[in-house]
Amino acid sequence: MNTNSRDRKLRLLIARLNKERKQQAKKIDILCNDLIGAHREFIRGLSVIGFAADFYESIAGVTDLHELLCISGGLIEEQIPDANVAFFLRRCNNFELHVFETDQPIEMEDRRLENCFTTEVVNNISSSNRTCSLDDMFAMGLQGSPSCLDKVSAFAVPLNDHGSSPGFILIYRSSQKALTDEELQRIGGIAPGLSRAISACRADAYRQRGRGSGEEAAAQTQTGL
Repeated sequence: MNTNSRDRKLRLLIARLNKERKQQAKKIDILCNDLIGAHREFIRGLSVIGFAADFYESIAGVTDLHELLCISGGLIEEQIPDANVAFFLRRCNNFELHVFETDQPIEMEDRRLENCFTTEVVNNISSSNRTCSLDDMFAMGLQGSPSCLDKVSAFAVPLNDHGSSPGFILIYRSSQKALTDEELQRIGGIAPGLSRAISACRADAYRQRGRGSGEEAAAQTQTGL
């Protein structure tokens, strides 16, 4: 084998080794990025679970609906700084509204955002089984001008629990500090448990009213009224 042939084979071997090294380095970079992404998702998942655990511990044993929503609103505001929080709860032919806000409420055409919801929209969102953006809410019939999209970051999180939903949580703040996916995941993580807690409070209130009516009727019978 002459010198030129040996040098050519050596150059080919080096070129092949360099190509394999670059391919291997690219595979390692992809693997590292996947590991970093998985770690980030794992940490995010722990954050969601941690908040849910603290949340459920805080509302455990609460049987008064107003107290339950006050505690829930406060905990959500701690997780989502500068956010306005409102609970829309369905009634037979109407809905009830509970608002917990920062000092920065956002208006739509001289109206508060919470006042732009009709019973139909509340029912549509509650039954949607998914987190709804402001675009989704307008598509469902939200009252007001879409021009507010430029200044509001708003989402509605249905209180779904195995297909049953007593309402939803409305969260919004300035679009200059848009709500993040992680923040919405935290709220979505507590929705099923809060749904059950709301239903339990309503059932307890119903029983209390029934007991009160029965005691009042018994008292009236005893006094001859």
